[in-house]
Amino acid sequence: MSSGIFDIIGPIMVGPSSSHTAGAARIAAVARQVSGSTPVQVDFYLHGSFAETYRGHGTDQALVGGILGLSPHNKDLARSMEMARKAGIKTEFHRIDLGDVHPNTVKIVMRSSDGSQSMVVGSSVGGGAITIHSVNQVRLEFTGEHPTLLTLHQDRPGVLASVTGALAEHNINIAFLKVLRQVRGIEASMVVETDGEISEVLLDQIRQVPGIRKAHYININRDEMRG
Repeated sequence: MSSGIFDIIGPIMVGPSSSHTAGAARIAAVARQVSGSTPVQVDFYLHGSFAETYRGHGTDQALVGGILGLSPHNKDLARSMEMARKAGIKTEFHRIDLGDVHPNTVKIVMRSSDGSQSMVVGSSVGGGAITIHSVNQVRLEFTGEHPTLLTLHQDRPGVLASVTGALAEHNINIAFLKVLRQVRGIEASMVVETDGEISEVLLDQIRQVPGIRKAHYININRDEMRG
């Protein structure tokens, strides 16, 4: 997960600050993909400088835009609040102290029409780059720079081999892999960054691996190319 020149100079964006707009939109884009469905309500819990300046710096518009699938350079970010209202999505902003975390950190809680809920905590670390810290209260860490597979699984032999074997079957090369144990012998999470996109067929195959409890696929760069 190395940094390149893109991380240094920052992306093309709408708004006064890449940390407060591009980064915010990308964190929300991750939350959107984790949810997998259009929400009816989104609560944004803002920490540090996000909490202090979110209106003046356009962070609120960028966060809502990310939920709607708008890229950081999309001019419609400026009217994302109106677009969300027309789509029937209720948005609320709250100030919160999340403890010893980056000052540009937000916790996003999304509720869908079926009553399901998802949560993402992430930080905008500068130049439009982000770090995601947790997904649905499971401790993880990834940047979203590459196609990323996230799993929650039983902490037992064979699960990791089965997942990497499935990726190899589909000719998907692994760029980065990290396993985080939640409870020894009971539960662990995994972050797998890949060089290629993971298809729905492959994702379904991974979800069928014995021991896999949940699997999400994140690719915010694909969405940014579209919008």
